[in-house]
Formats: sequence, C-alpha cells, structure tokens
Amino acid sequence: MTAPGDAPLIVTAQLPRELHARFTALRTAHFPPERNYLEAHVTLFHALPAMCEGEACTLFKRLAAEFASVEARVEGIMPLGGGTAIMLSSPAMLSLRDLIAEHFRGMLTQQDQHRPRLHVTIQNKVTGKEAKALQAQLAGTIMPQPFAFHGLELFRYRGGPWEPIKAFAFRGRAAP
Repeated sequence: MTAPGDAPLIVTAQLPRELHARFTALRTAHFPPERNYLEAHVTLFHALPAMCEGEACTLFKRLAAEFASVEARVEGIMPLGGGTAIMLSSPAMLSLRDLIAEHFRGMLTQQDQHRPRLHVTIQNKVTGKEAKALQAQLAGTIMPQPFAFHGLELFRYRGGPWEPIKAFAFRGRAAP
C-alpha cells in the first residue's frame, strides 16, 4: 500500500458511455478475474508524481474549458503478446497529450516520456495461445468506427483499484 502523498497519478482519456460499457464487458469476460480491478480505460500517463495533483487538476480544468470533445476512432484488435486490446487512433488526443507532457517535462517517468499507442486492454497476462484464440474469436466483431473522447480523468494508484480523483469533461470550442 502506498502512502497518500506517494501514490502516483494516472491520467486517462474518457471514453463515451456506450464504448466504455462495451469494452468493460469484454474486459470482464476475458481479463483474468484475479487481476481485473478496473473498468475499460485509455491510459495517457501511467505515473505522474503525486506532488503534481493540484497542478494537474488546474491544468486539466483549463484544457477541458478550452477544448471540445476529441475525435478518435476504433481501429480493431491489437495483439499484446500475452493479451489482447482494442486499438484506437486519435491524432487530436495525442496532440493534447503532448501539451500535458510538455507541461510536466522533467517530471515524467521513462514510460510516460513516450507517446502511447492508444488502446483499451481487454485481456492481459495470459498465454500467447489464449490471446490468439481470443483475437480469432473477436475477429470481425470489433469494427472501425468513429467516436469522441469526452474528457480526461485523474486517478491515484494504490496497487489495486485506482482511486478516482476527478473527471474533467471537455466543454470548449477548439480541437487540440
């Protein structure tokens, strides 16, 4: 367990309700239950320093007021070796993430210094054979489709389920 002041911060892009529900159902069905503490999510940053919580909230509030929903697209199945994910694309979300990364430059972990491949993990830490079987089963069921991210979410990581801090709904006029 992590002390309150030491728990790293996780930043996610907020999926629309219908995709969140659909991908959470897939995750519930296929993620090993003993490790499935979370609903479907799209991680933008894995570990901002805990001391940045107030600064992150201020920044995300400003960005949410400035930007409208962020266009994105479901692309299909994404193999993870020992797992399966739904591949997403969103140049606009990656541009917004770049703004956040620049703001926190010098404070990012090695992992967070690199742009992520946007995805929703629905299965992880299984054998390659199990992963390939699920990918074959899902082939043709995850079709390309447009959607829009509705905001950013900030969580505290404490080893198991993430502790929600705050959601920041996009309500501005500009696209990133």
